[in-house]
Formats: sequence, C-alpha cells, structure tokens
Amino acid sequence: MPADTDIEATGVVIDVLPGGKFKVKLDTGQTIEAHLSGKMRTFSIKIVLADRVTLALSMYDLARGRITRRL
Repeated sequence: MPADTDIEATGVVIDVLPGGKFKVKLDTGQTIEAHLSGKMRTFSIKIVLADRVTLALSMYDLARGRITRRL
C-alpha cells in the first residue's frame, strides 16, 4: 500500500500506556491509541506526557495511529 494513503493529524499525548503505546487527543477532539514509528524507535526519540505529535492514520482504522514526528 502506498504511504500517501495515510491521513496526517496532529494531537497531544494525554496518557502513556505500557508496551510503547500512547493515548493521543487529536486537534479535532477525538482520542486514539498510537504507537511509535520504526525510525523513532531506532533513533530512541522519547515521547512524554503533553508532547505535541504528528500522526499517520490509516484510512481503514481511524482509531489507531502511528506517531511519525514530535513537534
């Protein structure tokens, strides 16, 4: 699947869950569960509570996302 089919969104981390997952509140008000992208894990980019992040959401499941950037 091409990467351009992902939906870009921004939000704020509101909870840190076990297993490298996060609860993120999007700017639209929706709360989703997200995990770190592979590059962020490789370079040990840390995400903490109240960080603003950019997410990639699949068009097939809008309740889960992948954190691609920390703002």
